[in-house]
Amino acid sequence: MTQDVQFSAEANPFAAAEQVCATLGTLTDALFDEQTSRHPVASLSALRTSAHPAAEALFGLPLAPNGPVHAAVDRLGTVITAGSARPGTGARIADRVIDALQSRYGGGPVRGAIADRGTTSAALFHLPVTGEFADAKLRPPFAPALAALAAGQQTRQPVELPTGAGAEVRLVVPPGFHPLTSPGGPPGVSARTVPLLPADADPADPADPATVASAAELSGHLAEVAEELFSATGTEGRRDFAVISATLADLIRDAGVAYAGVCALQLDDRASDAALVVSLTRHPLPITALATELATVRRHAEVWTVLLPAGPAAVLVEGRTVPVPGSLAADGQRRWVVTSAVQAFVPLPDGATVLCAQLSTARPEDWELYTEAFAELLKSIQFGWDGEPAPTAAVGDAVPAVVPATAPAQVPAQPPVLAPAAVPVEAERADRVERVEQRAADEPAEVPVHLRGTPVRVPPADFNPFAPVAESAAAETAQATQAPDDRPKGTPVMIPPPDFDPFAPEALTGTPGDAPTARPVGAPAVADPFGTTVAAEQKDDPFGTTLASQGPAVPPPPSTPPVVPAPVVAAAPAPVTTAGDEGAPRKGTPVMIPPPDFDPFAMSDFSATAPVEEAKPAAEANDAVPEHRPFG
Repeated sequence: MTQDVQFSAEANPFAAAEQVCATLGTLTDALFDEQTSRHPVASLSALRTSAHPAAEALFGLPLAPNGPVHAAVDRLGTVITAGSARPGTGARIADRVIDALQSRYGGGPVRGAIADRGTTSAALFHLPVTGEFADAKLRPPFAPALAALAAGQQTRQPVELPTGAGAEVRLVVPPGFHPLTSPGGPPGVSARTVPLLPADADPADPADPATVASAAELSGHLAEVAEELFSATGTEGRRDFAVISATLADLIRDAGVAYAGVCALQLDDRASDAALVVSLTRHPLPITALATELATVRRHAEVWTVLLPAGPAAVLVEGRTVPVPGSLAADGQRRWVVTSAVQAFVPLPDGATVLCAQLSTARPEDWELYTEAFAELLKSIQFGWDGEPAPTAAVGDAVPAVVPATAPAQVPAQPPVLAPAAVPVEAERADRVERVEQRAADEPAEVPVHLRGTPVRVPPADFNPFAPVAESAAAETAQATQAPDDRPKGTPVMIPPPDFDPFAPEALTGTPGDAPTARPVGAPAVADPFGTTVAAEQKDDPFGTTLASQGPAVPPPPSTPPVVPAPVVAAAPAPVTTAGDEGAPRKGTPVMIPPPDFDPFAMSDFSATAPVEEAKPAAEANDAVPEHRPFG
């Protein structure tokens, strides 16, 4: 595997955010020195999110989608909020911020820039840089603080947000980090980015107020950060850091980064620094598939699946080599720095967005210190969701904090309907008739259906019952569907009648359209109360269960005793009469009901055991032997 595969945007959807993290590592190594002002180590490790009273109520803070992106909370840190549905103007502000900072610091050449170029950009400083994976022997260990995240713990449900808010994430960054992103976010994201225009604003400037205000906010913020980090040095160090950081403003926005910051700490007798980047990226894979993909692509990394309070996540640990351009290095020589990086991927509830948080440091001796702070950052993640699935987007696209500059800020559009009201009625009617004709041409000729039921039509998949249709169009459409050469839209099916038996054998179910079975000439019509077909060559069956003959008849099994009597021509059975209905014929075949003391396992000679006085009347009533003797 080559560096181009792992760190390319085509193979790695998080490559843009990783490039920002590598670039911040380059800045800290090149610009930070012994005169840099640093926070004590307690600012990174003393506070814990779980012990703060506001940790479980971050969504109660005034951080609405149109509110600030960063908010400092006393004794907790900086609360970062980002969402998948934050509109913006999309304007590029890097040039405006650079000009404002150059004017603030009185001009002059910046480290690594050529004075006669006239413009200052990131390419002038050979930025951004792209890291490469380091040898597996240089990979940092999976720290105990990160391994503890794999233990089972209770997860939080996403906070319910109003419809249209999309998916939102909030987390806490320790106070030891200095953000290089604007507290109000990109232009148009925050309401704070549209105040009154600055006093020195050009009235002829065609830029919208949000862009001008956002550039003014970011330039002031970077100048403030430079004052904190280089308070012990002259103006040159502050200007270099502020201007070089300003050249990355558009790069950070294009990568979908919600927060980018650097950390400068002072330990007992040495200095330490790190870089932190939080971004949102479109990536619809579930966490298991995402972890498998990371383990496959990053063969030099160690990937774990952990469970955060916000839900499952994949945590990756690997070593990276980051170049330091010679134009930025103090000695003017290009070199490579080996950094230890930890990266967490947390899917958002919308199923299409992934939160990517990564931290890198060139101080392997401070690895456990930074991983403990990173683990606390992951524990503070909270999600909010409006319940709507995210729109389909290409895998690897950064969640845009802004929209293209040519498009104004818009509210997420509703799903389009199949027949909008703006479509002319004539065009809609012609389209419907054309689809009916096309369907009639594609469908084969209908075959007569001999099934019992009521014919109905199932509407097609593109049917829209809520489409607005004018009354005249509806009437004409109804006439068109009733024409003999046009059939209505839909698939013909048969609804079974109420007495339909789905478990009856197929051969037993008669069809209304079939002709009755032919009977012998002169045979009397037999009443069939169940409406089923009776075979002509068999006896009449009042229950309608006799199957039609399907070829040569199979003789039934013998129902008489083994001793076969002489063949006797069977006479027609005499009609059975009762005392109340003399002479009235009865339907059916006479059978012999056995007496109460009948023994079916006795010998075949029943004449010895049967009472003579009961057998004689039966013999006298039927002189001929019955055709069917089920009991012998």
